[in-house]
Amino acid sequence: MTVFPGGRKERLHGHNYYVSLTIELASIAFERMVDFGPLKEALGALCNEWKEHVLLATENPYYKLLGESDDEIEFTLCEQRYVLPREDVLLLPIDNLAVEPLSKLACERLCVSMSAELDPATVHAIEVTIEENPGQGATTRHEF
Repeated sequence: MTVFPGGRKERLHGHNYYVSLTIELASIAFERMVDFGPLKEALGALCNEWKEHVLLATENPYYKLLGESDDEIEFTLCEQRYVLPREDVLLLPIDNLAVEPLSKLACERLCVSMSAELDPATVHAIEVTIEENPGQGATTRHEF
């Protein structure tokens, strides 16, 4: 549920996001070849974590947590009350559920999880793109 300025929001609905990772190489020398295996594993782990969950932006000014247990979570968003099974919800430290903050969070998380694999002598930058539909998305870039 993307929230808009003034407290208006979208209705609760689902998305199938498209995620892509681009690496910009500082060197294409054979000795600096990048192993894509760990990159694909890290990206796959992130996608699996977010898959089939109701994503909630906990830093949104219109979000308020009312209660949480092992079984359910109760919150308001734009003054509408929701109670959902806890196992279906993933709380994200972002201010809105839109492709811009999602791509930023994904990029940050991949940089942390892949820090040992991303040698700055080889990888100059990474870009994470998240799209709602092909051609409709946002990209976040991190330079090393």
